[in-house]
Amino acid sequence: MAITLYHNPRCSKSRQALALLEEHGAEVNIRRYLDEPLSEEELRDLMSRLDADGERLVRTQEPEWQEIDETDLQDQEQVIRAIVSHPKLMERPIADDGKRAVIGRPPEDVLALIHVND
Repeated sequence: MAITLYHNPRCSKSRQALALLEEHGAEVNIRRYLDEPLSEEELRDLMSRLDADGERLVRTQEPEWQEIDETDLQDQEQVIRAIVSHPKLMERPIADDGKRAVIGRPPEDVLALIHVND
């Protein structure tokens, strides 16, 4: 089964995660989420497979996050709306095999999907 990597090629962690997946022979579909942002529905689906809450999914140090009023990291819908409006806010990389998704922080965490599928 292919793994979708939500990828930003300018991010060293994202590049490292991609290299690790490829080194381990994973079939990787790259989604450059800044060029092709996720819809609200796609984000809901992705979040349902993540072993993380909204706090881990959002890059809270980004200026775009600081500008958003009344944002609650525990409110999934607010997190989704923020990321849809500002795709840069989504943490990266995220690897998703369709059943489970993991945030690649550290990049080695994406290898959990390969071991689950073996």
